[in-house]
Amino acid sequence: MKALLKKLPFPERASFLINSCHLPDFDQGWHYHNEYEIICFITGNGLAHIGNKECLFQASDIFILGNNLAHRFQPIANTEIEAIIIHFMSDCWGMDFFKIPECQSIRKLLKAAGAGIKLTGDIQLQLQTLIKSLEIALEAHRISLLLQCLQTFASIDNFITISSLDIKEPKKSNNDCLEKIFTFHREVTLPKIAAAACMSIPSFCNYFKRHTNKTYITYLNEVRVSYACKQLLHTSKPVTDIGYESGFNTVAHFHRQFFRLKNITPLQYRKTNL
Repeated sequence: MKALLKKLPFPERASFLINSCHLPDFDQGWHYHNEYEIICFITGNGLAHIGNKECLFQASDIFILGNNLAHRFQPIANTEIEAIIIHFMSDCWGMDFFKIPECQSIRKLLKAAGAGIKLTGDIQLQLQTLIKSLEIALEAHRISLLLQCLQTFASIDNFITISSLDIKEPKKSNNDCLEKIFTFHREVTLPKIAAAACMSIPSFCNYFKRHTNKTYITYLNEVRVSYACKQLLHTSKPVTDIGYESGFNTVAHFHRQFFRLKNITPLQYRKTNL
């Protein structure tokens, strides 16, 4: 079965994502994404499909998965699942951060994660405590805790490599259309996007919803508002200009969508966060 590319909604003021996840949102199907993933199971059990292999998972298990590694964590029927999931890019703290000498062991860890790693042994409890602390940490403390998690992972030998190390990156094919649609500075209507993807409008809508768990219009507005937030914080451009630059046709539409997603006006957002 073909793995689906998942686009993750990174916030504009964070270098990585961390979320608690429960059923029914937990099972994302057979998918992959551009980010590395650390998943810590608090409760529940089931079957992990990672690359070309399968293994069981249960409460306290911790996995780290490389970017673009296809996977699915499938709960056993009638099982309550709670997990904390971290997603981060290899360049989340700059292109060369993980290339410095002090990160040598972490580099080796991330390379090994390309096949999927399952942590075993007593170190699970220590890492679970770190990950729970990371979930509620703020600002720079988040960075130090994630680094501590990675270093702890890298310092142990008793982990299980799950999949084959020669896994090929999933073919992008129609997933490439997800990259094309975010030319959000101009009008990108649904008929045009469906045509660019060589699909009918209903087929494209179904395809997009499977990849993002959101409608095309909802996701596009989130991307535009996220871009607007960055412009509000890092430039002195007038709010009106930012709205048009972000792809909104009218100032009223920009304000309405911004308030719907942020529960605050663009000008208030700028004043509050400066």
